Amino acid sequence: MERIVRSPFSLLTSTRRTRYTFLLNPSSAKNILLHQRNQFYTTNIRINNIRQINYKSLQSSVGMPLNVLIVGAGVAGPALAILLQKSDPNNKITVVERSPSLRVAGQQIDLKAQGVEILRKMGLLDTMKSHCVNETGVEILDSNGKQQAFFGINPSGQRRLTLTAEYEIMRGDAVKVLYEASLKQNAGLKEERGKEGELTYEFDKTITDLTQHGDGVDVTFSDGQKKRFDLVVAADGQGSRTRRLAFGQEVSDAAFKPLGVHAAYYSIPRSEGEGELARAYSAPGRRLVVTRTSGRPMTQVLLFTMGDGEKLRKSYKESVEKQKEAFAETYRGAGWEVDRLLSGMATCTDFYAHEVGQVRMDRWYKGRVALLGDAGYCPSPFTGMGTTGCLIGAYVLAGELARRNNDVPQALKAYEEIARPPINECQALPTESLGTFFPSSRLGIWVLRKFLWVVSKVEPITYKPQTEENQGWKVPEYPELNLKS
Repeated sequence: MERIVRSPFSLLTSTRRTRYTFLLNPSSAKNILLHQRNQFYTTNIRINNIRQINYKSLQSSVGMPLNVLIVGAGVAGPALAILLQKSDPNNKITVVERSPSLRVAGQQIDLKAQGVEILRKMGLLDTMKSHCVNETGVEILDSNGKQQAFFGINPSGQRRLTLTAEYEIMRGDAVKVLYEASLKQNAGLKEERGKEGELTYEFDKTITDLTQHGDGVDVTFSDGQKKRFDLVVAADGQGSRTRRLAFGQEVSDAAFKPLGVHAAYYSIPRSEGEGELARAYSAPGRRLVVTRTSGRPMTQVLLFTMGDGEKLRKSYKESVEKQKEAFAETYRGAGWEVDRLLSGMATCTDFYAHEVGQVRMDRWYKGRVALLGDAGYCPSPFTGMGTTGCLIGAYVLAGELARRNNDVPQALKAYEEIARPPINECQALPTESLGTFFPSSRLGIWVLRKFLWVVSKVEPITYKPQTEENQGWKVPEYPELNLKS
């Protein structure tokens, strides 16, 4: 009986990847020619010698699988893990997080612009929407709690003058959606491929040293382990330790551009009368208070100030209790309901304070270490584009790795070239006029409120909805990522 040779390969098209199997007579195998044309593999074998197999599971990319370390399990880290595994389930992905468990605390965040489109491509937008809070706009209040101006919801893809985006979600819920989606995808590979995907989360662990080589990065972990990776991705936030290890202390420190604002965030029990509107109140001494309840049982409190900068900056090196005392001293006597908010701050368990700024790096990678999200390009909470920036970075980085067959140096170069323009859009902020929203006197506050009242009345009349052509950077297509859409 004649022996049959089975020879599989992948056919790449612009919309899908299909597995073909050839049944060849070994005596004619020497006459077969395979060559590549753009993204297509062709052969001179007649089509009736090809059997097409339905291949719904995630397909492997042409390049060698990567061993990737992601530092940080916030928004950017799990998003990148999902995309890397979709493009090539043979990639080995390790995510380390310095916290003992997934950090699900944090304030309300926005999903805007390209971030919404990327989540749609990932098949996660509906799940995210199901966790969105019900904030219906923001009202500007005076010291008696009387509304002075009102701004509604900004529809996705538009640029209305308001605090509230169409998709508002608690940071912890967004992190959980991405984390759980990555675990579900990883477990699903077991049914499809006979084994689980190689995605691992390791908590209560971080990195202490990096040594770069031409073909990899040697990493020393906080538990003493040492491992080599093809790529290390810093997704560990604005104060990234990975950035400091890779680029040096001086470069890392210089990347932080302070905006002259100090902020504290925490949650307290909701009081009667607090509904679905965010509320903003300005007090003399360059102090701004924002509360966001969004129909939830807890009220988020956000304190922003351009006063007492040196005192607050020093407090960040002390205990949380000392930081609370510093902010309480700064805000004492501010009026409105501030005394109640400060009373709740004394007993809250989720207090976080910092100096507000942006991270601006001349380069987002060094060797085989790449910066992602706030570690490389934190835009500050005043833009509302931090989450979108994380998703743009994760999508482009994974897409370029897949497109370039896991050629890390070339992919990192393309990642920065392609993602830099939209990230610049995310970081756009009129810093020179930021102080306008922090008046020092009662007269200045009166003028600000009147100005906001005028804007709130005129803007809805004069606003022209943006078309797709003028909505900024367009999300590129990466069929290599094997996404649903």
